[in-house]
This record gives sequence, C-alpha cells and structure tokens, in this order.
Amino acid sequence: MSDIVLKTENLTKYYGGVHALEGANFELRKGEHVAIMGDNGAGKSTFVRQITAVEQRTSGKIWFDGKEVNFAGPIAAREAGIETVFQNLALADDLDVPSNLFLGREKVLFNLGPFSILDRKFMRKATEAALIRTAVKIPNLSNTIRHMSGGQRQCVAIARTATFASKLIIMDEPTAALGVQETMQVENIIRTLKANGEPLILISHNMRQVFDLVDRIVVFRRGRIVANLRKQDTDGNDIVSYITGAKTGEAELAA
Repeated sequence: MSDIVLKTENLTKYYGGVHALEGANFELRKGEHVAIMGDNGAGKSTFVRQITAVEQRTSGKIWFDGKEVNFAGPIAAREAGIETVFQNLALADDLDVPSNLFLGREKVLFNLGPFSILDRKFMRKATEAALIRTAVKIPNLSNTIRHMSGGQRQCVAIARTATFASKLIIMDEPTAALGVQETMQVENIIRTLKANGEPLILISHNMRQVFDLVDRIVVFRRGRIVANLRKQDTDGNDIVSYITGAKTGEAELAA
C-alpha cells in the first residue's frame, strides 16, 4: 500500500433520506492523474467534499498517505497535504497575487497581534518561484485579482494549490468558465504537475480534456462508482454509456 496516496472504502454520504454517495471505493497512486466524471448530481463533488472534510461522511473509511484519517475539517485536510481548487476559487478580489497565494498562511516579520508586520519580500519571492514551478504566467504580481481575467484568476488559484500541496491536488472543473486560450494555459499547468510527479484528481465534464490529461477515468452515476477504467482501454462513447446508464454495474480496473 506504500504507493497509494489516497484510498476510500465504502465511502457514503446521506442527506436525510437522499443517498448522495454510496459505497465509493477509490484509490489514487503516487504520480497518478485520475479524472472523475459523471452527470450533474452524480456524486462527484460530494465525494471530494468527504475527502477534504468540507463535510463529514455518513460512513466509510479514508486512508491518506498510508494512514487512516478522520479530518475534523478542511484545514486539517490541508495541513495533511491536500489542496483543492474549487469552482468558486476562494480568492480575495482586492489583494494582489502574493497575498492570495499566502491567504490564511501569511508570513510575518514581527508578530504583534493585530499589528503584525508581513514579510512581503519573502511572499513575493516564494510566489515567483511557485509560478515558475507550475509554469503559470502572470505579467504583474502587484495587480489585484479584481483586475485579472478569468484565466489568470484560475491560474493564481492553481498556483496556490500547487505551492502548498505536499501530497495531493484536487481540481473541480478548473476550466469550466474559461475560453480556449485560457483553457490551454490551465491544461499546460496540469501537464507540468504531471511531469513533476504530483498526484491529481480532476473533476471535469470535458471529454477531450480528460483523455488528454489523465491516466484513469472513474465514472459516478447516482452516487455510485460505475466505472473505473484506464484511459487506453476505453473511449468517449464508452464513458458516455456509463454516465447515461446505457452501461450499468461496476467496472473494476483490471489488475
């Protein structure tokens, strides 16, 4: 189990009488990029919210980095090495790029309580290094997020994630609201993460993107995992069949 970064066993989430996630068994290995696909309401985001402890699971077990975990909340998951880019990005519009990268993790020169002095020089240098590492191109780091394009905002969020994720990156529809050029930039960043050996879970509806970027595709339908397929062993029509229910039953990944 040493090369398994994340494992879930019978992961389940109920909202009252609604079974949003049921019996999800999932594994992610070191350096692997896996796509999670499915129609709206299939359980994809619910699955991620249980892993990152944004919500507490109804039942099931989660192992991360070789240990069974029960994160109390998203801060605990983040401190363990899981970073997530959610669709809302969680950026501060009136702050510049370094301030957003270190949002909630600011470096201080002098800790004087509410009057602490930030180490802006350190944060700027660390931001520049992070952008080089992830191949993110931001022309002016002093610009506030408010004055950036959608693609630049997304790249800032991804750079922040990649900077602090020590063990796992999760991206939830990272290009859903972007144009063609901005989408290409984000996809190139994902390729850079792959080249760096960083494991990633990608939630996406974009079939072309998924087949271009990942090693394996996991399909959710009505709260259950119905397919777990290597990219080279399937195609778009096959995936659509699982998403729509034309193909049913769990498809186990061949050993």
